[in-house]
Parts: sequence; structure tokens; C-alpha cells
Amino acid sequence: MKAGIVGLPNVGKSTLFNCLSNAKAQSANYPFCTIEPNVGVVNVPDPRLEALEKIVKPERVVPATVEIVDIAGLVKGASKGEGLGNKFLANIRETDAIIHVLRCFDDNNITHVEGTVDPVRDKEIIDIELQLKDLETVEKRMEKVKRKAQTGDKEGKKEYEILLKIKENIEKSNSVRAIEFTDDERKYVKDYQLLTDKPVLYLCNVDEGSLPDGNKYVEAVKEAIKDENAGMLILAAATEADIMELDTHEERKMFLDDLGLDEPGINKLIRTVYKLLKQQTFFTAGPKEVRAWTIPIGATAPQAAGVIHTDFEKGFIRAEVISYDDYIKFGSEIKVKEAGKMRVEGKEYIVQNGDVMHFRFNV
Repeated sequence: MKAGIVGLPNVGKSTLFNCLSNAKAQSANYPFCTIEPNVGVVNVPDPRLEALEKIVKPERVVPATVEIVDIAGLVKGASKGEGLGNKFLANIRETDAIIHVLRCFDDNNITHVEGTVDPVRDKEIIDIELQLKDLETVEKRMEKVKRKAQTGDKEGKKEYEILLKIKENIEKSNSVRAIEFTDDERKYVKDYQLLTDKPVLYLCNVDEGSLPDGNKYVEAVKEAIKDENAGMLILAAATEADIMELDTHEERKMFLDDLGLDEPGINKLIRTVYKLLKQQTFFTAGPKEVRAWTIPIGATAPQAAGVIHTDFEKGFIRAEVISYDDYIKFGSEIKVKEAGKMRVEGKEYIVQNGDVMHFRFNV
């Protein structure tokens, strides 16, 4: 699962990516300095791992990760191939969620591709380009399905009506994620891989003085996205870069305290993206390692086992499950067992966020 960072040129995408990842994207005050998408694998901050480490004292700790892609800045006309449009849109198609960075700060030293700071206008520029590309995808599909629908084919007729519903909404400047679909319709929509159907988080990039609550630009964005079924986060990318430069935990804490923050905004961003991708964590805990494993929300015990190894899923017998809260409360696996709080679950069990699990299997 991966999320793509998108936005107009010079809004802070590469600065943000540098904070998120050890992969250092070139960050410069001109458009398209990120020509190939930079990919970084980012650890998901999780205090539960630290708590389990203190109890188990393993040889190593392995956090969950999220893949982040920094995509070249887009300009008007991208859907028609302007700038790096075709490359940009193809790169977005390969991601599972979008982090849309909006410039919400004034700085005469950083040029704006549109000449003025207006995050709502910037958002609409990218929305329109993505919608135009989706419209093109939908119209091509409609041409194919129309013949089936005209011959009386029930499936063809049904699909054509869904495509028509999408087309009419896009023509009204609605992104696909804002359209209500039935579960049956959703199966068709998923197959189209439409750009504006991807979950999106609007990241308002503010100046340090606008932390933590935002400014007039942030309020305008909030109003603009209220009906869109999207998330929003306030963060100062330049400040996050300064925090990353500090050497010690103590120095970072003092810096954050001065800003009135309890943790770096980057940590909140990574966790928010993890949720945006509809992912959750279960743990394995033993003397060799404590590890956070990533699974989709709603995954069954065998599916969770399969994330560790495909043989675990094929030969799944049962899962021994301890809730994270019980593990912390009783302080060891042995004490949890003595308290009768370890559960044995079968193939139908839906894994809960934070479960500490051990799998029995036979291949």
C-alpha cells in the first residue's frame, strides 16, 4: 500500500517528503525538481511497540511501514499532457491514497506558479485535471459498454447506468469519492481505478506562526472540502524540517513545547495516512523480536497469518490472541494465560487493532 504526495509546484511537497523519509528528494525553488517519483518507506510511529519492548525485551523491534511517493508538481493542462502531466497522472494511478499538499502561507521568497497564494484555487486546479482524466476514462468505458447495453444485456445496462452517474457528477465538478454508491455499484467503480475515487488527505502547509490551529487559508480549505468525504491536517513543513535537524530527543521536545505541540506533525501525518489506507496493526511478541504487522481493517486470522508467511495461511489451525490492553495490564504472556485472558480463535475471527497473536499451523 502506498500514498502519493501531490500538489502544485513549490507548495512544500519535497520538503515534506524529506521529513518523512530518509530518501532525500531534491528540494528547490523551481517547478519539476522532482521529475521521477521519489519513493520512501516510512516507519509508522506507534507507542504500543515501545511498551511491548519494555515487557518482552526482544533482540529487535520492527515497526509497521507505509510507502510514500513524492510525485512531480502538476500544472494546468496536465490531463492533456502539459508539463509532466501524463507522467504525473500515471504515477497517481499507481498509489492507493493521495496526500494533497496545499500552500497556506505567505512568503515573497518562494514563487507561486499561479502568482498568488490561494489554496482553494490550487486545490481546484488539481481537482479539475484529475476529474478530466477520470472523465476520459469513463467515456472510453461507456463506448465499450454501450453496445452491450443496447442489445439488452442486463449487466451491460447496469454498468452503463453507473458510468452515466459518474459522468454526470464529474461534469458538475464532483470528485468520484463524493458520490454515493450502493455496495453493488461500488464493485464496478473499484475496477475503473479512477483518480478522484482515491481517499485523500488535504495537508495545509502553514508557517510556524499558524501552528497548531491554522489561519485564514486553512479556514477557506476547511469550508471548500466540507462535503467531500476527505481528511485535513495542519502542518508546517519548514518547521518539521527544522525539528528533524535537531540531534537529541530532548532538543526536539523543547522545540515542540515552545510551539505548543505534543509531537512532530509528521508522526500524526504518518498515522493518518495509515488510517487513510484502511490499514491496522497486529503484533507478534517473542524474545527474538517484537514486530508490528500491517493488515487491512476487517482481515481474518488466516489472512493475518498469511502476512507473516503464506504457509501460515494455507495450514492455519488456530490463533492464540491477547488484546494489547491485557498484555500491558498483566505484564507478561504467562500472567495473561494465568488470568485466563488468552483467547483461542479460529478461521472466522476478525483481527482487532493491537491484537498480540501467535499462530498454530500445519503444512
